Amino acid sequence: MKLKVFKFVVGLIAVSVTLLFLYTNNSVLPKYPPEVKISNSSVLAEVCDMIVTGKHILDGNVPITPLRDISCQQYLTQNHYIMKPLSKGEAEFPLAYIMVIHKDFDTFERLFRAIYTPQNVYCVHVDEKATSAFKDAVGRLLSCFANAFLASKSESVVYAGVSRLQADLNCLQDLIDSEVPWKYAINTCGQDFPLKTNREIVQYLKGFKGKNITPGVLPPPHAIRRTKYMHLEQRYHLFSFMLWTWIRKTPPPHNLTIYFGSTYVALTREFANFVLQDQRAIDLLGWSKDTYSPDEHFWVTLNRIPGVPGSMPNASWAGNLRAVKWSDMEDKHGGCHGPLWLSSDLLLHLFSSCNT
Repeated sequence: MKLKVFKFVVGLIAVSVTLLFLYTNNSVLPKYPPEVKISNSSVLAEVCDMIVTGKHILDGNVPITPLRDISCQQYLTQNHYIMKPLSKGEAEFPLAYIMVIHKDFDTFERLFRAIYTPQNVYCVHVDEKATSAFKDAVGRLLSCFANAFLASKSESVVYAGVSRLQADLNCLQDLIDSEVPWKYAINTCGQDFPLKTNREIVQYLKGFKGKNITPGVLPPPHAIRRTKYMHLEQRYHLFSFMLWTWIRKTPPPHNLTIYFGSTYVALTREFANFVLQDQRAIDLLGWSKDTYSPDEHFWVTLNRIPGVPGSMPNASWAGNLRAVKWSDMEDKHGGCHGPLWLSSDLLLHLFSSCNT
């Protein structure tokens, strides 16, 4: 017993001395983002064992992953990533994900792990304003996956501005250019988390038989102003916002009826091509650039046009893609905090979200 205690104390001393050496020797210590930490006790035990037994930890040839100095294969194994399709139905129905993020790397990593499967494809848009450490951590994570990548063009996103919609469109174009034959594209934000497995999401989407899911209705009174008057993105060094004006806008192009709906949608590949190439969609985007939160009318308006691929001209709020807790409605839902107990109505949705 005394011998075991002695070995344990010697091990702790060895770990402390080694970590002190690494901390004081800048040529050896890798530069990690400030939010990085080792939270997995088994991994910590493995690192300690490597130090005590004299095994090499730092190796310039080993790919650096976001959380610790191990290879991509070790990272995938230790985090139990799904590395092959879990069913034939899922393999034959790949999905595309648009992930627009700007902060909280740990939250993004959990979301990515939760929705990752090898047959899907993932485009991640990182806000141009994000810190270099955050961008670097996201890039390192995605480098471990052949079917995940950063958006080819990054936007400096202003909340409720057209830049938020443009971030989705940038990724949508990249996904169209990918070789993965995906069936639906789903957009998410950094505060999302799935309520269903990939198989359940696939089964749910199959039920729409090639229709786009863009929940929405004719604009209620409080939303009419968003497209009736001009709103301008304002960017400054420390903050950005939408400037409201009393300048009236011209009518929508092509005599389109503007609808109001959800930012979060599920789009077929054929509809995505329509959005990126059809003149009606291009003109609506141009007209929407000085509106407030155009992502809340762009998708739903286009999907109400008869004859458009996968359109649902008479749809309402059908889809149940998101269960959202809005920060300005905390008096009604009690705020976002854990643990979260899911009610039966919440389980009808595919994703939950805390939007601030």
